[in-house]
Amino acid sequence: CSAGSTKPMPCREQSAAKDTAFISIQAFPALLDLPQDLEVSAVSCGSRHTAVITRGGELYTWGWGKYGQLGHGNNISSDQARRVEHLVAEGLRAEEVVCGPWTTYVRVLE
Repeated sequence: CSAGSTKPMPCREQSAAKDTAFISIQAFPALLDLPQDLEVSAVSCGSRHTAVITRGGELYTWGWGKYGQLGHGNNISSDQARRVEHLVAEGLRAEEVVCGPWTTYVRVLE
């Protein structure tokens, strides 16, 4: 995003509360840094967040979290993929994920 400048600048998204949490907005493919032993079986992208399910049934999310759509029990945004610990604690296996603009829907098995 360049605002009147001839030099390209990376875009940043900041929360309305002007806290220190922000995320990168990238309009091009980027490598994802997940733990090396994880195999992704499903992925879904919202307007500003992403979710993946591993072959082991774990859910990882990252991106803009203003509305709690990352599933970590807070409104914090993150550029790093993080496992949704609530599903692990409840003994639930993620089977399917669909991200909407500000939501994430997960089908789970007990």
